[in-house]
Amino acid sequence: MIEIYKLIIALVVLALGIPLGNYLARQTKEELKLGQLWFKLIIIISLIGAIVSIILRNDVLLFSFSFIAIVTSRSLRK
Repeated sequence: MIEIYKLIIALVVLALGIPLGNYLARQTKEELKLGQLWFKLIIIISLIGAIVSIILRNDVLLFSFSFIAIVTSRSLRK
């Protein structure tokens, strides 16, 4: 039962990454234009880290890398 609560909390935090990424994109427009290559690199590294953490069965790393990928990708879309 505790694992279910942990999973729900992790999914809520991941969902909060979407509005956070949108907010950051609105506030930092000048950095987004100059650093698009670096943002894409961060997304790729985060996705690779998430895949590796799935293999290693490390939930903390999985959700951390996923959060970074979500926030960065939302920032890049705007």
